Amino acid sequence: MTALNTKILLIDDDAEIRYSLDRVLSQDGHEVVAADSGEDGIQKAKELKPSLIFLDNRMGGISGIETLQHLRSAAPDSMVILMTAYGTTQTAIEAMKHGAFDYVLKPFDLLKLKDLVRKALKASRDFFSDSEESFDLLLNTADYAEGIVGSGDKMQQVLKKVGQVAASEATVMITGESGTGKELVARCIHRHSHRSDGRFHAVNCAAIPESLIESELFG
Repeated sequence: MTALNTKILLIDDDAEIRYSLDRVLSQDGHEVVAADSGEDGIQKAKELKPSLIFLDNRMGGISGIETLQHLRSAAPDSMVILMTAYGTTQTAIEAMKHGAFDYVLKPFDLLKLKDLVRKALKASRDFFSDSEESFDLLLNTADYAEGIVGSGDKMQQVLKKVGQVAASEATVMITGESGTGKELVARCIHRHSHRSDGRFHAVNCAAIPESLIESELFG
């Protein structure tokens, strides 16, 4: 197979995971380097400037999320995919908010993993350009995602979007049927944004006459 001249850094304290990923990625022509801790990974990222970094979330020493924050300055152009065997709403939101390209659960589906690698390597530095300040924002230790239930693919996509838009200045419109948790998602976005110190105003639009709703919302 023709070499793709892409450097991929694996940061995981599990030797079996490092071996498995190294084997799969090397077969596709990638140059793979491994690190067994967040600290080692940060140093190697500085030296190698890899195109892509696979980063485990739970390791001895500093966590994957902490490592991800350091990688922002160590290798700002590298795409980062956070890996974990312990999927939680908080982890998904934190990963995307702090600039991860994606978030995947162990064990991996190898075909999906290879497809994700291709997508990540096609991504450009522009993925981060609109949210430079977002990487410096630290989440409060409280679990503001508490109350959001679900671990399926669809819910993971929702949580990824929450993390992305919370770090931006974008106006967000949340749609869905009654009782699907729109306000819960809105509160979660607010809590993870730089406006989290301000008040969250919930408005029951159904209780406002149609003729008055525009003036009520926009003055």
